[in-house]
Amino acid sequence: MTALVIEHAAIAAVDAAGTEHRQGHLVAENGVITAVGAGPAPRIEGAQVIDGAGCLATPGLVNTHHHLYQWATRGHATDHSLFEWLVDLYPVWARIGPAHVASANTAGLAWLALSGCTTAADHHYIYPNGHAADLVDAQIEAARRIGLRLHLARGSMDRGVSDGGLPPDHLVEEIDAALAATAEAVDRHHDPAPGSMLRIAVAPCSPFSVSTDLLRESAALARDKHVRLHTHLCETLDEAEFCAQVHGCDPVEYMEKVGWIDADAWLAHAVHLSPDAQRRLGAAGTGVAHCPSSNARLGTGLADVPAMLDAGIPVGLGVDGAASQEAGHLGEELRQAVYTARQRKGPHAMDARTALRLGTIGGARVLGRDAEIGSLETGKQADIALWDLTGLGHAGIAHPVAALVLGPPAPLRLLTVAGRPVVERGELRTADTTELARDLAAASANLREARDA
Repeated sequence: MTALVIEHAAIAAVDAAGTEHRQGHLVAENGVITAVGAGPAPRIEGAQVIDGAGCLATPGLVNTHHHLYQWATRGHATDHSLFEWLVDLYPVWARIGPAHVASANTAGLAWLALSGCTTAADHHYIYPNGHAADLVDAQIEAARRIGLRLHLARGSMDRGVSDGGLPPDHLVEEIDAALAATAEAVDRHHDPAPGSMLRIAVAPCSPFSVSTDLLRESAALARDKHVRLHTHLCETLDEAEFCAQVHGCDPVEYMEKVGWIDADAWLAHAVHLSPDAQRRLGAAGTGVAHCPSSNARLGTGLADVPAMLDAGIPVGLGVDGAASQEAGHLGEELRQAVYTARQRKGPHAMDARTALRLGTIGGARVLGRDAEIGSLETGKQADIALWDLTGLGHAGIAHPVAALVLGPPAPLRLLTVAGRPVVERGELRTADTTELARDLAAASANLREARDA
């Protein structure tokens, strides 16, 4: 692989020391960062040299929570609460097949790449019509095509309406079938090696769609297979009331009872955490995927991320499913994280650098990969975002990190994953975006027509 040299760029390394350079250099060889520092770059014969003048180099962004299949169902139920939204969309999702998932995932990952993302966690929990393995294969092929690292969280639901759950009975799996399919996905696809492009997590959907037995058995399966655990938790007050009525405790206490609150698990949203729940999650090292735009779109509340960080909880950012947050732009979540914190706790609650940490090393820690990705340090994977701040939207903003986080979405001069270019000069290099848009529009129209028929 040709060596890559970026020079004359501002650099935010997002390392433990918070290293930044107003003008510096970055070198990657064989997919790994070999040098980063201030001043001119070393000369390397045969290297590809990028002039980063006017740009900011950061680690590639890490998306800790998504539902990529939902790219095919954007714009439905736009004024609903979470539970209303789910009830409205379950019948649409019941019709998805491999072709829908392929189109949605490829388009969604392409858009994530264009927003600065190099690693994405995708939580897929809808497996209608016996297509489970085919849908997993479609997800994986989409990630390979676009060139992003994928953490595929193999979801499951076994608690339908007849058992007091929210999803319709025909959309849930039998517990043994769900566990077997999840184990198969891990055995076939999980790559634990450093620099891995594909990892699998065990990910039952939520306390209101999953039985206690499935939660407990999923935790045992993940530990037996040495993979991570993921689910939704504390997204709405409705969920807290559900857990109080059904399980006699709050959601974090319930998940603690079934063996989930540990350092190998991460939870999506965590909007409604008591101070005691924050302390317990922090002591255990259980991570949180903060999804500020989705929480705003569904009106679920303002997550108290500053308090989570003070409690020692690992926190990363997520865009969440595109049907609950149609923009799906991970770069914008940096700004939304700042705004959410300040709306809740005032102007000093979060600064731009903290938001950038959430989107990079924070997300890497949530996914258990902070030794490999999430900062620009020698020996780490060359997952690099080079943001172009030379345009009208960023001209004159006093500091490049403030320009990136608080300014409009910045175009990418370059995005690399393991040193391989995925985006160059604002254009996706691994697929034709016009073709992806056409395929996604057709998949979305097909689902709408099936619903209206």
